[in-house]
Amino acid sequence: MDLLRSLPLGLYLEQPQTWLHKIDPRIKFAWLMSFLTSYVLANNFWRVLLVVILILATLIARIPRRVWQQQMGWLLMLSFFILVIGAISPDAMGVDYQPRLPANEQILTQPANSKNIVQEPASNSKYSYVLFHKGPVKVTRRSLDLAVRLSTIIFTVIYSTNLYLLTTAPEEITSGIESLMQPLRRFKCPVTEIALTLTLSLRFIPLVLEEVQNLFRSVMTRAINWKKLGLKGGFKVWMTVAERLLENLLLRADQMANAMMVRGFTSPNEHRVQWHDLRFKGRDWLAIASLILFWGIRIAIGTQV
Repeated sequence: MDLLRSLPLGLYLEQPQTWLHKIDPRIKFAWLMSFLTSYVLANNFWRVLLVVILILATLIARIPRRVWQQQMGWLLMLSFFILVIGAISPDAMGVDYQPRLPANEQILTQPANSKNIVQEPASNSKYSYVLFHKGPVKVTRRSLDLAVRLSTIIFTVIYSTNLYLLTTAPEEITSGIESLMQPLRRFKCPVTEIALTLTLSLRFIPLVLEEVQNLFRSVMTRAINWKKLGLKGGFKVWMTVAERLLENLLLRADQMANAMMVRGFTSPNEHRVQWHDLRFKGRDWLAIASLILFWGIRIAIGTQV
């Protein structure tokens, strides 16, 4: 089991450099926040459209298939299962559906005791609250709506964040966030400290995955007989593994802190390294225009009625 390959969360794709890599990190952060916030009070058409936009952006950017195939495949499969399970689950309305029109249409067209009521033809509407009902399987409009909401939000939240981390280096992320947080300096907010902490956190994610991977391999190579240990014995083993994992992570953090102190990083404002020159270019202005168009379409057709 190689967690760094099968679960590449928070890892940056250095090569090849796509057009998504070259966009300013502040604009990409604005796009990410737009994907995460435009979902609020949106209709199902817009929710599905967000999924389509993310898939098309991945394909148009020409990100290698080996990078996105497994992640997108697992997410699409998970979203599909959630869609199916949510659609056939009870809609929690707690009502027994009855047809909107009576079985005898003459009740509407032939009033009994009134001569002044104008007779109207029966409605030909084919509206039905229950979309599919066969045996124990029942799909209603409410359950399908909830299933679409849940399945699309899981894909949008996870994959949009993963695509952002995949095409943006940790240093770019922190530089962009620090630039956006500059107005908070007036309120004596430690912007530089927050940016430095975020940088170290993003750099620490691969180390955590590596430690987890090494501990799992050490457990698997010992060929432990779990049936013989029982529930209590197995729990003790995993508690020992968790304790060892915490010790290793604290040791890694201490080594990182010592390395920074040796190099003179005694405070965030000393020995600062400017990783990137944040300046808008032609492609960045095009991305801003696309973002404005994105929100225009969201307001026009994506608002839930």
